This record gives sequence, structure tokens and C-alpha cells, in this order.
Amino acid sequence: MTAVSPLPAADAEHLTAALRKSGVLGDGRVRDVTLERSFNTVLSRIDRLRLSYDGDDTDAPGSIILKTVVPERAATFWHVGRNEVAFYNTVGSAMSEHLVPRCYEAVSDADTKAWHLLLEDLTESHFVATTWPQPPTFAQCEQIVRSRARFHAAWWNDARLGVTIGAWQEPTELDQQVQTLTRQLEKFTERQGDRLSPKRRELYARLLDTAPRLQARYRSHSNMTIVQGDSHVWNIFLPKDENSDEALQFDWDSWRVDTASDDLAYMMAMHWYPDMRRRFERPLLDRYHA
Repeated sequence: MTAVSPLPAADAEHLTAALRKSGVLGDGRVRDVTLERSFNTVLSRIDRLRLSYDGDDTDAPGSIILKTVVPERAATFWHVGRNEVAFYNTVGSAMSEHLVPRCYEAVSDADTKAWHLLLEDLTESHFVATTWPQPPTFAQCEQIVRSRARFHAAWWNDARLGVTIGAWQEPTELDQQVQTLTRQLEKFTERQGDRLSPKRRELYARLLDTAPRLQARYRSHSNMTIVQGDSHVWNIFLPKDENSDEALQFDWDSWRVDTASDDLAYMMAMHWYPDMRRRFERPLLDRYHA
């Protein structure tokens, strides 16, 4: 059963103006908008909208994705959407290579805490490799790593980083992060008691001791890029066409300027079991550097 979305951003007149401004709609106009599917993620609502037009606009999209905040979480988590809106308005709009979904409109309002994105609908052309927590195949992981490498390379040492795109963390913020982590680890190890091995405790202590050295790269602002932040393998669309290499990364609410290795470590170390990591990590890192 089809329905009409009650959201203002799904109004036909609003969509007409947004699509014209983005350059994909000419003299025609959106006549009808049909809500084909709607579902909630943890923090956002996703609507798939089917569009019909008056006028001959063959390049206009037949459907789009409207992403908005889950209403009951707007007051607490609206900043998540604001971050993604900022990504598409500054990063996505400045890219020539198609590595993220095309965005037709990205809007946020600090007063009302409302935000929305009008995004390219990739339902027919792309898919997510697996359902969490099942990892993708090696071939799929290669596609994902190539896409991340291309994105990182596109923004590597870009002069706009930390100036007009993103912001550098102040040294005091970095110090506070280490202090917070130290307190959290103390509470964690105290709760675990003898269930946490001495070897594991020693590993945590070494991490904290080496924090200044690990942060030195970031503090130098050298060899940096834009990272997705939440860069697991379920946040990327793979092409259904086997001859295409157009893997597109989505969900940019955690993006920041940082070291590229953060995305790779998050993808591999955080979500893969040890045996798979031993088999996949080195050849995939070789693909990334290549």
C-alpha cells in the first residue's frame, strides 16, 4: 500500500525547488510524491519517495531518499544529523568523483532541531554486502577498501582541512580525551576483577603510556584526510553490476579530519574475528596502499 509522507521536505513544491537548485530538474515540476517505504534506524528515519513529473525531464530522479531525525530523539541527537548535513554541504558538494551518494538538499535548523537530507536512491543499483554481524567476502572487502582509499586520497593533505572543511581538535581536547579514557579504563578493570588477565591490563597501560606518541601525528596536522568515523562494512553500498567499481560510502554523521588509518582499524580490528583478520588484513592493506 502506498501513502503520502507527512514531512514538509516531501512536499511536491519543496522537492521541485530542491531538485531544480541541485541541477537535476529543468522546467518541469514534481507532480506527485508517493511514499514507497519508511523505516527507522537507531537515530534517523528513512523514506523512499517515488516521484512523478509534469514536463519532459528525463534526467530527473524517479525516486529519492529522504533522511530525517526520528522525532522522539530530535532533542538529544539532532547534532548527529547536523553533522551529516555539514558533510554533504561542504565535503560531498566539493567532490568530483562519485564516492558518496549524491545529495540534492541538506538542511538543518538549530532553533527547531529539524534536519533532513534528500539523497540519491541507490536501491536498484547497489546493495549492502551482508547483514550485521556477518562479514563480507574477500572480494567485497577489496571493493570497500578501494573505495576508502580513493576517498582518503581525494582529501589527503587538502589545504581546506581544518580551515573551511572540518576543524582541528585543540591540544587540550586531546589531553582531556586521554584523561577520560584513563578514568573509564580504571572503572572497567575494577568491575572485571580477575576476569581481566594481567596481560590485557598491561596492554591497556601501554596504550595510555604511548598516547602522546600516538597523538603526535594528529598534532602535526600532516598527512591527514577526512575519515568516515563509523566506517564498518555495512555503511557502504556495493554495485550490483559486477563490472562496476562504484562503491559508495554512506552515513557520514561521525566524519572528521583525522588519520586515514582510523577508518581501516575501525573496519578490521573492531568488527572481524581473529581468524578472518589474520587472513584478510595484510592483503587488503596492500590493496589499499596500491
